[in-house]
Amino acid sequence: MSEKWHAFWQNSTAKFWLRSALYFVILLILIYLYSYSGINNSGFIYNEF
Repeated sequence: MSEKWHAFWQNSTAKFWLRSALYFVILLILIYLYSYSGINNSGFIYNEF
């Protein structure tokens, strides 16, 4: 079984797709955290002056 996993990890196509999926998940998490922080929801600081 470990030989199959080792052969799978040595495949360059598998490495490319797994890394792409990992980067995509990280990007989605960062977008979610950016939208959750409410940066765009704040009003203009000088509205009350």
